[in-house]
Amino acid sequence: MSAAALGTSKAAHSDVAARKKKGPGALATAYLVIYNVVMTAGWLVIAVGLVRAYLARGSYHGLYYSIEKPLKFFQTGAILEILHCAVGIVPSSVVLTGFQVMSRVFLTWAVTHSVREVQSEDSVLLFVTAWTVTEIIRYSFYTFSLLNHLPFLIKWARYTFFIVLYPMGVTGELLTIYAALPYVQKTGLYSVTLPNKYNFSFDYYTFLILAMISYIPLFPQLYFHMIRQRKKVLGHAEDLSKVE
Repeated sequence: MSAAALGTSKAAHSDVAARKKKGPGALATAYLVIYNVVMTAGWLVIAVGLVRAYLARGSYHGLYYSIEKPLKFFQTGAILEILHCAVGIVPSSVVLTGFQVMSRVFLTWAVTHSVREVQSEDSVLLFVTAWTVTEIIRYSFYTFSLLNHLPFLIKWARYTFFIVLYPMGVTGELLTIYAALPYVQKTGLYSVTLPNKYNFSFDYYTFLILAMISYIPLFPQLYFHMIRQRKKVLGHAEDLSKVE
């Protein structure tokens, strides 16, 4: 290889390395900080709303109605995270982020909002509580990370609380979809039957069943991925604490 070619190769390698190390620009960083601060505040509003409603009623039944509007707004606002990945200001997978975000948006609008009979189910409170705690921690984690000042407590919570919150949220989601099935079957909600001019049929009841079944292969992958991430991120710190 000639000296010129070698120099060009090294320069190209350096450019690639620099791009990998380089984070979002100053403007993108400022935007992401604002976005994550707003989302943290939004989920804190939901958390406070749940607590206040519980204290006022003295019961956890039907608390969904007290936080319905902010839940819909801020959960739908998470769609912007897909855009962040698509334009490259966040180095995450568009497909994975899209699936995680849209599955929650789907549950919020296509199940809980659309089938009003399930809104009083305790399972709704189960996943709402899990989402709320998870998102407060997650958006706080992103905010402090962008500011290069991440407290260990938040990092620990980010990679520890999911151990309980993920199964809790998934349980609530599945139970809510299951509770919606009889109403969907009875009303034919979102279903399209033949004959019609498009020669197309769609059974929303069957779709919801398939959605429930999809949790079987998908949830373990996500859960054990987080377990591996926890070991990678917190393993060294925990080893040090044991030595001390």
